[in-house]
Amino acid sequence: MKKYQAFDIVALFLCIFFIPGCSTTYYAVWEQLGKEKRHLLADNVENARDEQEKASEQFKDALTQIKELYGFEGGDLEDFYIRLRDNYEDCEERAQAVEKRIAKVEQIATDLFSEWENELNQMKNETFKAKSRKSLLETKNRYARLNAAMTKTKQSMEPVLVNLRDYVLFLKHNLNAQAIGALQAEVRDIELEVETLIADMNKSIHEADEFLRDFQ
Repeated sequence: MKKYQAFDIVALFLCIFFIPGCSTTYYAVWEQLGKEKRHLLADNVENARDEQEKASEQFKDALTQIKELYGFEGGDLEDFYIRLRDNYEDCEERAQAVEKRIAKVEQIATDLFSEWENELNQMKNETFKAKSRKSLLETKNRYARLNAAMTKTKQSMEPVLVNLRDYVLFLKHNLNAQAIGALQAEVRDIELEVETLIADMNKSIHEADEFLRDFQ
C-alpha cells in the first residue's frame, strides 16, 4: 500500500474543509491519492444520491405530520407546534446538504469535461481521438439528464420549505383551535408540493443510479 506524507493529508483536508476555492490543489492532492476527476465525480454523484434519499425520507415524515391535521380534534397544540418546528428544521438541514452535494457534482463535472476536451486536443492518433470524443459526448448526455433531474429537485424544495416555515410561524403565533382550522384549509396545497418533491427526488435518484451504472 502506498504511503503518503503527513503534509499530503493535511493539504487535502485544508483544501476540502477550509479553502473551497483551491480546486487545483484539491485535484492535485486527490491525484496523489490515486483518484482522478472521473473517480471524484462518481463518488460525489453517489453522495448526492444518498443525501437525496435521506432528504426524501425527512420530507415524507413532514408530510405524515401535516396529514395529522386532518384528524386533529384537540390535544397539546404546543407539542404539535414543537414537532412541526423540529421537522421543518430537519428538512431545511437536509435540503441544504442536498444543495451542497449537487453543487459539488456540478463543479467537478464542469472541470472533468474541460480537462477531457483539453486532452482531446493533445491527441495525435485520430482513431483514439474519435473514440474518446464519442465517449465524452455520451458521458455529457448522460450527465445532462442527471443534472436536469437534480436541478428540478432543488427547485421543488424551495416552495415546500417556504410553506413549512409559514406553517411553523403561524402556529407559533396562534396556538389555538382556530389556527389548526386555518392550517387544515391550506394543507392540501403543501401535500401536493411535498408529493411532487418526493417524485422529483426519486427521479433524480434513479438518474444518479443510471449515470453511475454507465459511467463505471
